[in-house]
Amino acid sequence: MPDSPDDDQRADTGALGHLRIADFSRVLAGPMATMVLGDLGADVVKVEQPGVGDETRTWGPPWWGEGGAATSTYYLGLNRNKRSIALDLRDADDLTVARRIALGADVVVDNFRVGTMKRFGLDRESLAIERPDLVTCSITGFGSTGAGARLAGYDFLVQAMSGVMSITGDADGEPTKVGSAMVDNLTGLYAVIAILAAIEERHWTGLGQHVEVSLMGAALAGLLNVGSGHVVADIDPGRQGNRHPSIVPYQPYRTSDGVLAVAAASPSLWERFCVVLGRDDWLTDVRFCDNGSRMRHADDLEVEIESALATDTTEAWLERLRAGGIPAGPINTVRSAFLEATELGLDPVDVFEDGDGEFRSVRSPIRMSATPPTVRRRPPTNDQHGAELRSGLDS
Repeated sequence: MPDSPDDDQRADTGALGHLRIADFSRVLAGPMATMVLGDLGADVVKVEQPGVGDETRTWGPPWWGEGGAATSTYYLGLNRNKRSIALDLRDADDLTVARRIALGADVVVDNFRVGTMKRFGLDRESLAIERPDLVTCSITGFGSTGAGARLAGYDFLVQAMSGVMSITGDADGEPTKVGSAMVDNLTGLYAVIAILAAIEERHWTGLGQHVEVSLMGAALAGLLNVGSGHVVADIDPGRQGNRHPSIVPYQPYRTSDGVLAVAAASPSLWERFCVVLGRDDWLTDVRFCDNGSRMRHADDLEVEIESALATDTTEAWLERLRAGGIPAGPINTVRSAFLEATELGLDPVDVFEDGDGEFRSVRSPIRMSATPPTVRRRPPTNDQHGAELRSGLDS
């Protein structure tokens, strides 16, 4: 049995330091997936269009840098730990290089329109002739086999089509999208899971396989309890604002000077909540004695809770509720969320320094005792590593 790497070597290379990823994706879901793999140690080669590169390079504001060297923070948030090479797949020589990169990888990821990779001979079936152990992953909008194969998919579009917008927003307001690209994010994470599962299966069979994740499929799976309510009980819910469809109290409530989010999601938490608010009488009130009753009388309970909370400030109630073991928190802005995460010890910002100075990014939420995620490269400029990668192919 070969010698195992020591702890320092494992930490340096990461859990996936033995893998190379050929990344033909752009925008969000694909780059999100490959960045997660890169954070965990994989060598990610990002294949981009000459001159233009990933579309998100121009998606600003906000920007980082000045003048013509400025790059969108959108692109920067999804492309650390990668090397970039610019290749025009319509050029025969560049396509040869792209094929060699794909054949030299463990995993090939793309999110082109269905059929594009096949047209260039970069699909699983074409590459497997030489590399039967290759894992390929395609991220699509609406699948690759049915009528949806011809449709382009974007996060906002899929939030609209998947029902996400129909359940988001005020009950009497307009359907509303989630404030960040939730569908792309979910799709990227599902893709990572599928890729790692295919690599694990390869250990047993020696063979790769093709995996696919669609934005629409990920969005429907991401409906969670709401989706289950439809599939199992044929419920088609509407918007409820910040209320939960199945749990009370589980929403924001007004205090004397602001708003406080409360998640008393179990009988024991409800009992503690009543005690902290000094309203033990709610425990025997037939309107509120169990979750089903509270759901039926949610309007009455909201009035009662806000009447109690109006006697003090958000900060004072937060201290009492947390001391009583009640999940509660302020409604932060993004800036205050990062400040609070820092105060809570989560260390949410990664600061990477190299010869070009300091680069800051959102830290991976993954914690691993032996092979933690790391930032080893800042997001590359377009074709930054083109010569290096071409040279590696020639050697």
